[in-house]
Amino acid sequence: MAYGKTSFVCLPCRASYKQPLPGMGRDERLCPRCARPLVHVGSAFAAPRRRDTAAWRTLSVLLHAGVRFHKSCCGGPGYRPRSLSEVRERMTYARRTGQPFSEALVLRELP
Repeated sequence: MAYGKTSFVCLPCRASYKQPLPGMGRDERLCPRCARPLVHVGSAFAAPRRRDTAAWRTLSVLLHAGVRFHKSCCGGPGYRPRSLSEVRERMTYARRTGQPFSEALVLRELP
């Protein structure tokens, strides 16, 4: 029986790897390039190109805030900011309203 795979990311290397789901025998995953721990990002993740540093910076902010890319029932992971300017807008909104930063990041439109 084949097991499903999900995405893991190494931020310093700017690399993404598909590996078996956590809990299938191996929970700690290491990057094959630098041997640092990989971050589990979810099965609905699409990695940016390695040379797109702005997209990787944006991804780093999302992951450090606890935002992941898991599939929901029908429409994928939902909205995720794609640029640093969108992240800055949501940071400002979160500070102004007192809403948690991780929740403000996934709002499709700001009120």
